Amino acid sequence: MALSAQTILERTRLFRGLPAATLQRVAALAARRKYEIGGVVFSQGDPGNALYGVITGRIRISASARDGKEIFLNLMEPGDCFGEIALLDGSERTATAMATAPTELTVIGREHFLSLVQREPVLTNHLLQLLCSRIRWTSKWSEDSALLPVPARLGRRLLSLAKQHGQPTDLGLRLVISQEELARFLGLSRQVVNQYLQEWKARKWVELGRGKLTLLNEAAIRGIADDDSANLAK
Repeated sequence: MALSAQTILERTRLFRGLPAATLQRVAALAARRKYEIGGVVFSQGDPGNALYGVITGRIRISASARDGKEIFLNLMEPGDCFGEIALLDGSERTATAMATAPTELTVIGREHFLSLVQREPVLTNHLLQLLCSRIRWTSKWSEDSALLPVPARLGRRLLSLAKQHGQPTDLGLRLVISQEELARFLGLSRQVVNQYLQEWKARKWVELGRGKLTLLNEAAIRGIADDDSANLAK
């Protein structure tokens, strides 16, 4: 069953806890838009003029460096919102959003949203909380990338993705993600990621499949993720 614009807004950190009447006014601004696999919602450098919420499907958020190297930042699934920062400041998009499955989005334009903010002061507190959360997330991601060894980075990313997108099975949490995609989330080569995953598979911590991965022993992976000196390559 497709989610309504109001249901998506109720589930997001940006709007969670707002009075029902305010949520209804925000939802009333929303339009719907469909994308096929590979459809680009917006590209890095585009003007930030809208907020998006996923009704059905899946959106991948990525960023590219000057040398053309692409890093995956996040996955957005039904109930998730994205594009908040550029919506608020109107600056260029800092990432690209692409559909990796047939997707329907709810879209709220910046001009109408900011007009509503002026009439609904209660929204201001939620916006400040969102900005602080984004800053903390970015700072943590940068710290992990710069300071942590590869096993800890891989473990933390797997646990984070599993928490957000894991599908419960009899064996553990399953992630629909390829090793190439996982490598791009970490800014590493597929060969390096495969090296550690194969070691973890031998230890029965993970199960590997074509385009998917199942966490069999979260406690063991968490131990690696929490160990800043972890280095299974020794």
